[in-house]
Amino acid sequence: MSSTNSEGADGLARIAPLLPPPPRPAANYIPVREAGGLLYVAGQTPHVDGRLRLRGIVGDGVAPEDARLLARDAALGAVSALRAHLGDLREVAGIVSVTGYVACTPAFARQPWVIDGASELFIEAFGAAGRHARAAVGVAALPDGAPVEVSVIALRR
Repeated sequence: MSSTNSEGADGLARIAPLLPPPPRPAANYIPVREAGGLLYVAGQTPHVDGRLRLRGIVGDGVAPEDARLLARDAALGAVSALRAHLGDLREVAGIVSVTGYVACTPAFARQPWVIDGASELFIEAFGAAGRHARAAVGVAALPDGAPVEVSVIALRR
């Protein structure tokens, strides 16, 4: 699960300016928990400048294309949490698993496509080491009315 040094360094250099400040927990939990060389990143919603950019349900007021961009924003929050925890993103050996949640109507069935917005960000950031196992799940509602939420398990070097 390693990429070439230049591939990972180039991706990290490209996304570093896009990283938001590390997310603050919205309740009684910590953003990252480390155990056995794995880094468990708490679910991230798409906050930009500390605010949720969009609220609602995909398929009923939130366009799938917007939700896909929001999934990317949530992934940026996860990477920011990793950087805050580790101090240096070069300590991330790879992304192991991503779970993406999409608040959507019962008829909406494109959750994998929406969560690809997050998956593509991890690959852009970490190169081949950003490729991961994944689940994309439709749910009735998410915290604070967020359309998407992403949680991550990463491997530490």
